[in-house]
Amino acid sequence: MKILLVRVSSLGDVLHNLPMVADLLRHHPHATIDWVVEEGYVSLVRLNPHVRKIIPFALRRWRKGLGKPETRAEMKAFWRSLREEEYDLVFDTQGLLKTGVIMGAARIKPGGRKVGLANGSEGSGYEGISRFFHTESIPLDPRTHAVARGRLVAGAALGYAVDTPPDFGLPAPDTVPRPDGLPQEGYAVFFHGTARDAKKWAPQNWIALGNALAPMPVLLPWGSEKERQEAEALAAGIPNARVLPKLSMMDAVIVAQQAALAIGVDTGLTHIAAAFYRPTVEIYADSPKWKTEGNWSPRIVNLGEMGAPPSADDVIAAARGLLQTV
Repeated sequence: MKILLVRVSSLGDVLHNLPMVADLLRHHPHATIDWVVEEGYVSLVRLNPHVRKIIPFALRRWRKGLGKPETRAEMKAFWRSLREEEYDLVFDTQGLLKTGVIMGAARIKPGGRKVGLANGSEGSGYEGISRFFHTESIPLDPRTHAVARGRLVAGAALGYAVDTPPDFGLPAPDTVPRPDGLPQEGYAVFFHGTARDAKKWAPQNWIALGNALAPMPVLLPWGSEKERQEAEALAAGIPNARVLPKLSMMDAVIVAQQAALAIGVDTGLTHIAAAFYRPTVEIYADSPKWKTEGNWSPRIVNLGEMGAPPSADDVIAAARGLLQTV
């Protein structure tokens, strides 16, 4: 059986789609699985050794240079690569027009199926026009957890129950060398930055947390100039804090994977730490906890709720409790 997964973005959503791979191979051990994903997330999918072929999609970059010959050549190469194989099953678990078009262009064998979402979850960017490209649309409860969505779609299509904890297929921390520059002792990483300000946690809370963890080293990554300035302000109030240099996505993933403790707002890198089963505190301030909370391990603590962020004391207590179990 040849299977194609179409989940192109974003970082957290691609991560949450990874357990589909283990499920499919658990029930069809000889299947081959390919994946279409935005080029920026190829390295994340590549961490799962059971994905045979990754087909990079670069719409974000292509849009900026549609008139350039090299852009058009890249786009032609993408569609050619997409259509090299005939698949038994194509899954679109994102439910957007662009992912539907990719699904529509993929080739299937006689009797093959193109399976997608019949509806979106609450607050999602689901686009109903994507169903036009399906041969089968799977309805789900609008409050289905982000990790469960793809798993349930595949289970419904292939007739198996989803009854095991999610297996993200990610390598164990001790199998990946620690990059130069990271502390040799156990460190905490604070994923304080996110694109939407309402999802952030108050700076005074981060500073109180960092002081409560001292003398444990605290690493502060950032992804934009604004976040860099915010990290510098936090570091000024936290002993043994270090603002990291600009990191590639893969370096940031390794920082999460190697952490003795990860604490972060509802953002992709926090969820990556949880997927690596690192001791993780997930902080919810302006997004629904049911949607992405790490619910597969006692090493993950989820605090807060939409409109009700946790206090510094609550997060400090959770962090100390996790460190006692390490």
